[in-house]
Amino acid sequence: MRPSGGRAWLAMALWTVGFTACGEPPAGAPPPAAPIAAGEAPVERSPAEPAPSAVPAGSPAAPVEPVLLAIDTHVDTTQRMLDEGDDLAQELPNGHLDLPRMRRGGLHGAFFSIWVDPREHEGEAAWARALALIGAVEALAARHPAEVAIARTGDEVRAAQASGRVALLMGIEGAHAFGAPARDEVLFERLREAHARGVRYLTITWSNDNRFGHSSSGRAPSRGLTPLGRRLIRELHALGVIVDVSHVSDRTFWDIAAIAERPLLASHSSCRALSAHPRNVTDPMIRAIAEGGGAVCINFYTRFIDAEYAARRTALESSHRARFAQLRREHERWDRSEPQNALARALGGEALGVPTLETLGAHFAHAAAIGGPGAVCLGSDFDGVGELPLGLEDVARLGALRAELERRGLPLGPILGENVLRVLDAQRE
Repeated sequence: MRPSGGRAWLAMALWTVGFTACGEPPAGAPPPAAPIAAGEAPVERSPAEPAPSAVPAGSPAAPVEPVLLAIDTHVDTTQRMLDEGDDLAQELPNGHLDLPRMRRGGLHGAFFSIWVDPREHEGEAAWARALALIGAVEALAARHPAEVAIARTGDEVRAAQASGRVALLMGIEGAHAFGAPARDEVLFERLREAHARGVRYLTITWSNDNRFGHSSSGRAPSRGLTPLGRRLIRELHALGVIVDVSHVSDRTFWDIAAIAERPLLASHSSCRALSAHPRNVTDPMIRAIAEGGGAVCINFYTRFIDAEYAARRTALESSHRARFAQLRREHERWDRSEPQNALARALGGEALGVPTLETLGAHFAHAAAIGGPGAVCLGSDFDGVGELPLGLEDVARLGALRAELERRGLPLGPILGENVLRVLDAQRE
């Protein structure tokens, strides 16, 4: 990867501590949630109970602790918005993420994944599905302008946070989402349309190979970018869209790194040195991403952060195939994970060894040790995975992860959000 801007970005990231909310919220907007100290539960008060005064009358003003801006680079909640008609302004009874829980967890924005299942939407139907998912994000912003705002730049993310609104960003997960038109030029026209509507990163592949490159779990994981894929990287740079290297084969990664001229992002990948899963990035990959000014956003999925647990869980489900199949028949998609996880834990007991926040925290610490704290970020995969670490069951519990990162001595400001905004804004420099 060709370095972009030297190492000045790293020094800046280490000095960054967040962003203090300022300005007045728009009419009707809920007040921004007060930052919660690591490990501290929010205090609930009745509407009639006044908030305690932080500074006694007549005393010198106490320093205001800055709010640490937090951005997640990958959530799959978009599908339930479109398919179930779920309104994220309401607290949902299941799943991982909605606006009330984001506020409780201190998450100020997220990249909503525009993911098209290639098994259900083949060929040109993929592009229609991608447009519908983009439309679902736009519809949320239109319905609740006082609570959310679509953001395309770091400044727009900061402006949303300052006004008490959640920032909605978008990333396309897998370039197969552009469909299968007869002419290649149509693919790039669709890329430009997606950019115009707010998409700011493109994951080159999902778990399937496509016309641009090969996946870590596709039919030819030893193969890399195609000639069309090399053109795609140039087009993304020209538009200012982040190149996302999660899901790609190792060869595809190194092909991208060799020609990239702007910082890369691994939007939801953990560390292969700690968990030998092909979806995770190796130490040399982390170094290459960091040297180019990019970032690795750690995925929270239990089976990615602990490959040995994944093997135990797979064996358990295989041994009790009928019971797990019955659960899948009895529950709809968004209600399925909790009973399945409960059954696995009941059957496996302590020997199952479900990953914890400490397991997840080790991935953040490892990526920071290899690439520096300026090269690490949040890539939860909320609503896209079936199980999260113990103690982090949904976005409302994000404060527990902050406490774990703080316990490890990691700088919160860069990791929680500032690194991502730097990578986002570097695409336009």
